[in-house]
Amino acid sequence: MITAKHKILIIGGGTAGISVAARLRKRHDDIAIIEPSSVHYYQPLWTLVGGGQAKASTTQRPEASVMPKGVTWINKAATVIDPDNNSVTCADGTSYAYDVLVVCPGIQLDWDRTDGLSETLGKNGVSSNYRFDLAPRTWDLIRNMRSGSAVFAMPSGPIKCAGAPQKIAYLASDFWRKEGVLKDIDVHLVVPTPRLFGVPAIADSLDAVAADYGITVHTNSEVTSVEGAARKVGITDVGTDTRSVGMLSFDMLHAVPRQSAPDWIKSSPLSTGDANGYVEIDKHTMQHLRYPNVFALGDAGSSPNSKTGAAIRKQAPVVVENVDSFLSGRPLGAAYNGYGSCPIVTSAHAMLLAEFDYDLNLTPSLPLLDPTKPHRAYWYVKKHGLPFMYWNLMLKGLA
Repeated sequence: MITAKHKILIIGGGTAGISVAARLRKRHDDIAIIEPSSVHYYQPLWTLVGGGQAKASTTQRPEASVMPKGVTWINKAATVIDPDNNSVTCADGTSYAYDVLVVCPGIQLDWDRTDGLSETLGKNGVSSNYRFDLAPRTWDLIRNMRSGSAVFAMPSGPIKCAGAPQKIAYLASDFWRKEGVLKDIDVHLVVPTPRLFGVPAIADSLDAVAADYGITVHTNSEVTSVEGAARKVGITDVGTDTRSVGMLSFDMLHAVPRQSAPDWIKSSPLSTGDANGYVEIDKHTMQHLRYPNVFALGDAGSSPNSKTGAAIRKQAPVVVENVDSFLSGRPLGAAYNGYGSCPIVTSAHAMLLAEFDYDLNLTPSLPLLDPTKPHRAYWYVKKHGLPFMYWNLMLKGLA
């Protein structure tokens, strides 16, 4: 039995859901958002929290404070999508019908896909900036470390903010250098990719940053197991068919989980059907490939862009325009070009702002600054400009 019906139903009240709802509200009535959380987080700042450059408390606000006026908030968790009957069922058994569905529930952190990680997370020198409660612990580990081995790991597969695993390595190394102890700390950065970044010019710049700090970079490698009590990680070589495994000791480990679509999305008819299970959409129009009244954006969509808030900022106007066209019976005219932005903090006073499209062409917003090099001006953008834009413009459909 259907509990209620809405013209536009949005699953997810995070960056994508709120941004789209705020824009749609200017054109349409009867919009509802299904979102179980009572707290809204600005997650990009968690790296700075872990690096001792921001307070965790500044990254959260009540969900009610960001909900657009006139939008119905269904404070529940969606669990089943039935696109053949245009309905969504929530954990409490209530069901909601829709004319158009926008799916943006975010991404799932699969801690259990790395052997031993869940059991040791938050203890034995292991932390992660991918959790609000653990980012401050990362800073505790960094500021109390004076010697030993520090390992910073990035998993294989798509993850949100793919630069975050290496940003914290640079922030930590910068702090240790200022403290005069970097020479006594063996820093390792483990990445599954052939280089530190997919754009060669930016990879060259990051190679120089890592070399300057004396960081040992393990490319084509992934931490696949964690022995917390023994303070060791197992490393798998993902660059060869042999998948040879070695061990690396640590006194501090910053771990990042593998990620995928939420399990209930994976099992839905909207899924791509592969291991990651994202919502299967056209990468330009953001419309579902088999259900034309379904759209998706943000981390749970299958579009092959960098999973960042900056990507959502460019996707949201496209989704709004195309939802409007669909409801009006017009051809979909708006297209997303794959824009992504990865602000890579390289120290406590400099940042490299990597902006690019689907073809990895650089698309700098500030063309007067070399986009392949770290700049002090970008640091202030990261720490002050982007949070201001997020809370005051983006979530209100103004940017």
